[in-house]
Amino acid sequence: MGLSKKKITVYYDGACPSCIKDRQNYEEMAGKDGQDVCWFDITGRDTYLRDIGIDPRKAMTELHVRDENQHIYSELDAYILLMTRVPKLKPLAWLIGLPVIRPLLSSIYRWMVNRRLKKSGRL
Repeated sequence: MGLSKKKITVYYDGACPSCIKDRQNYEEMAGKDGQDVCWFDITGRDTYLRDIGIDPRKAMTELHVRDENQHIYSELDAYILLMTRVPKLKPLAWLIGLPVIRPLLSSIYRWMVNRRLKKSGRL
């Protein structure tokens, strides 16, 4: 019997069609490696999010992931943690983390999320 990675929890916006699509794409790419990921829809769960230390407003604008040690990562750190769980995505996680690329991607990410929320009337 092989060693299994401990589960991580991804807090995502289940009311967002592109977020749902991103989850499906991840699960498809991850295959069996994705079995160690628990997906948690944050929709209507503000009290629970506050109880575990996540600002509900930030949860709408940044991906959050809780690792096996209960540490919570957000935005690009969350994506990097999630991607490192899948061998195919590890090179992309490394690339995203580069000091030259990271600030640019972070700005683009925030712009896209704010645009999506404004467009859907949820910002």
